[in-house]
Order: sequence, then structure tokens, then C-alpha cells
Amino acid sequence: MKQVTIYTDGACSGNPGPGGWGAILRYQNIERAVSGGEAETTNNRMELTAVLRAFALLKEPCEVTLCSDSKYVMDGLSKGWAKSWKRNGWRKGDKKPALNPDLWDALLQATEPHVIHYHWIKGHAGHPENERCDAMAVAESQKFKK
Repeated sequence: MKQVTIYTDGACSGNPGPGGWGAILRYQNIERAVSGGEAETTNNRMELTAVLRAFALLKEPCEVTLCSDSKYVMDGLSKGWAKSWKRNGWRKGDKKPALNPDLWDALLQATEPHVIHYHWIKGHAGHPENERCDAMAVAESQKFKK
């Protein structure tokens, strides 16, 4: 399996508000950066979208090291929370609705063929790739400011 490292971040100006996401994918000495945004969204939706869009670029099963500063995304995937929410009709353990089921469902499908290693990064702490992803996400969110 190819070994790919993915770095992601999401940003939102207001929550909800204009948002953006950024991702960097690395395979050997090849790097690809992608980003996008939405006019009205939440920070968590942008965090999820960054990971989803990055995995959508993988054309075959890979061994992926996923690096993100989002505990929401990392715990939802690594601890199996999202799979449990889906099994329970998108309800959490407390019976409240799980947020963002559309993105979680797509993300579960996108990550299924891959072997994933999770690496949480502290945000805004000088990690070069995390800072780059944050800058891309913020720049995308700025495109929607009035």
C-alpha cells in the first residue's frame, strides 16, 4: 500500500459564518494542496470537509497518516463514534441527534478502504503543515466576507 500523509484544517469566521478548509497530501516527494470554502457553515463542517476532500483524492487503498487539530474529527473516526452514531440512526449515546450526519456518512465511506493512523496536532502551535492548512482555510473563508 502507498503511504500517504494528510494534513487538514478548517476555519470559520463566526460559527456559523463564512468558512474555509485546507488540506495537504504527501506521497513520497509529491505534495498536493487543496482548499475550498462555503458562504454559511460551521467550523466543524469545515474540519470534516477538509478530511473528506483529501480522502476523495486517493484513487486506491492507502496507508494514511491523518494529521488534524480537530478532536471532533479525530475522535469521531478513531474512537468509532461516527460508526456508532450511524448504527443508531445518527443518534449519540445520550439519544440527541449527531450533528453533520451527511458529512460523517460520506467520510465513513471515503475512509473505509484505507488503513488510517491518527495523529492529533495542537492547533496554532507552530506546526508547519497545520499552519499552512489554517492559512488556506482562512483565505478561503475570507472570499465569502461581505
